[in-house]
Amino acid sequence: MRPLEGLRILAIEQFGAGPYGTTFLSELGADVIKIENANGGDPARYTGPRLLGAADSEYFQSWNAGKRSITLDLKSPEGREAFEALVVESEAVVNNLRGDLPEKLAIDYASLKRLNPAIVCLHISAYGRDNERKAWPGYDYLMQAEAGLMSITGEPNSPPSRFGPSIVDYMTGVVGMLGLLSCLMQARRTGKGCDVDTCLFDVALHQLGYTATWFLNHGDVTERMPRSSHFSVAPVQTFPTADGWVFVMCMTEKFWTGLTSALNRNDLLQDPRFASPEARRINREALSTVLDEEFRKATTAEWLKRLSGKLPVGPVYDLPQALQNPFVEKTGMIHTVAHPANPELRLLSNPIKVDGSRLHSPVCASLGADNDKLLPKRAYAAVER
Repeated sequence: MRPLEGLRILAIEQFGAGPYGTTFLSELGADVIKIENANGGDPARYTGPRLLGAADSEYFQSWNAGKRSITLDLKSPEGREAFEALVVESEAVVNNLRGDLPEKLAIDYASLKRLNPAIVCLHISAYGRDNERKAWPGYDYLMQAEAGLMSITGEPNSPPSRFGPSIVDYMTGVVGMLGLLSCLMQARRTGKGCDVDTCLFDVALHQLGYTATWFLNHGDVTERMPRSSHFSVAPVQTFPTADGWVFVMCMTEKFWTGLTSALNRNDLLQDPRFASPEARRINREALSTVLDEEFRKATTAEWLKRLSGKLPVGPVYDLPQALQNPFVEKTGMIHTVAHPANPELRLLSNPIKVDGSRLHSPVCASLGADNDKLLPKRAYAAVER
């Protein structure tokens, strides 16, 4: 069951946030038509190191599963005419262009409502469309830097660190789709569409969460914590085992007492340094010293066998271990899809289940593969000249 079946979305997008978000809609059943420039299309098609023939790559496919592709020059009369015909038959137009471009390209609600009063226009930009930075280009890592996320990531006394993957792109894509689907519900109810905006910077800043609340109200400056510790709860951090690391999260008193019991260290409950959540936070370093000694007595596998299901604990895996984890295979979080250059292309599965089933889509179409089905010949012929 694909709940968005029948929903047509035009996507003027490239690289990260927009494509990540619209892939969710595609896998939920929406007909996502990716509008690309015939002069190369989405630059992600050429991002290595693993290419899939001409104008395609594994990087690109990881962001664009299940979409159709057409090539259009929105600035040409033929391209504009074809685009407007598609707008009439669609419910949404999504873009992740620079903030000043939607108005210039006439792909905002003010420009399109005459064609389709119920059209919803989602704009995902770097800094927004209504401020002095609207014409600035921007990418994920810049947002992690300026929004303060890098200042609280990594080990103390180390250089500022970003999150490994493009987490702000992912978050912004999902936030954008939440806004889009909410406005689509309203448009279907009222017959009136709208613009809906989000941007990388706003989403990145929003991820500061409670650390921002502490500073805004009390001037508290959250700093990097050793061993990936929680900012305010202990013990919530990594611990060294005899052959690796585990992450333990005693977020509640129940889990703290469960840990002391599993370690045969009920004496810690009587230690005034660790007798309350606040005491454990203040004496985090001393607590780490005690627990490190205990966790080094057994291997990671042994600790997982002893603690799993009783309190929140997990192994600290590298990339191969994470993807070769038997649990990942059992839950279906990796699937195989046919691609012309690789009939057994393996991709991560959508994390959403509908009626207990994972959502899967074919690979994204090759550049302009759907021109003949969706466009008059003159529209894309003009682009290809």
